[in-house]
Amino acid sequence: MAAITAADVNKLRTMTGAGMMDCKKALVEADGDFEAARDILRKQGQKIADKRSDNATSEGLVLASVSEDGTNGKLIALACETEPVSKVADFKALAQQILDAAVKTNAGTKEDLLASAQADGRSLQDHITDLMGKIGEKLDVVAYENMTAEKVASYIHSDNKKGVLVGLKNVGNADVAAVGRDVAMQIVAMRPVAVDKDGVDSATVEREIEIGKEQARAEGKPEAMLEKIAQGKLNKFYKENTLLNQEFVKDGSLTIAQLLDKTSKGMTVSDFKRVAIGA
Repeated sequence: MAAITAADVNKLRTMTGAGMMDCKKALVEADGDFEAARDILRKQGQKIADKRSDNATSEGLVLASVSEDGTNGKLIALACETEPVSKVADFKALAQQILDAAVKTNAGTKEDLLASAQADGRSLQDHITDLMGKIGEKLDVVAYENMTAEKVASYIHSDNKKGVLVGLKNVGNADVAAVGRDVAMQIVAMRPVAVDKDGVDSATVEREIEIGKEQARAEGKPEAMLEKIAQGKLNKFYKENTLLNQEFVKDGSLTIAQLLDKTSKGMTVSDFKRVAIGA
């Protein structure tokens, strides 16, 4: 049997990020073979991933990055099971590694991002699995958004568990940093379902109409009036739940559409993405 030295253990720890005792056990089991020891540690991480696959991940970190020219934004959410793990340096470093990989690869989907090769040749998913082996709980990239627009603004909430990308168009020469942040904060707080009423899916519209009819019917309104009443309730739904029609939380005298137009004539929102961990 090969003699396992402290230097060997430290070398494997540097290579994998695994704990000292786990590295020593892996090297002993692999009789000093570093590649075999790495495989052992990777399998350990996979076992934990399989065992805890159904566990809830309600803690974690949301990170965002916007390109220097402001036309592209990336948003990632790395979730874990417990709050203490979300504060561990290795977890934070992994979240940043995921965001950096998104920026570098410009991956179109979460699957492409997780499959991307890292500096050591392993996939990003391998790195996540390895850290699961070290930390001992489920880690999951629960969201990845990649947005391109005339201008993109981002916002991460103070709890680091909610974030937004918002795309602006018809910006002109306006400095949109402040208004972009305000609109992104609005999205975090008010959770709109779409940019405007045209973006609300038909199933939601039909559901709101039926709810409106049932409410009116329960109030004893005549059948002939139900459709008109339901349409009125639908318009109220649009006002409260579509971004451009919502009242600006910082100034209720303005809608978001009016706020943007006031900043730069014709400016509006082309798209937004909101991600949240545990909510």
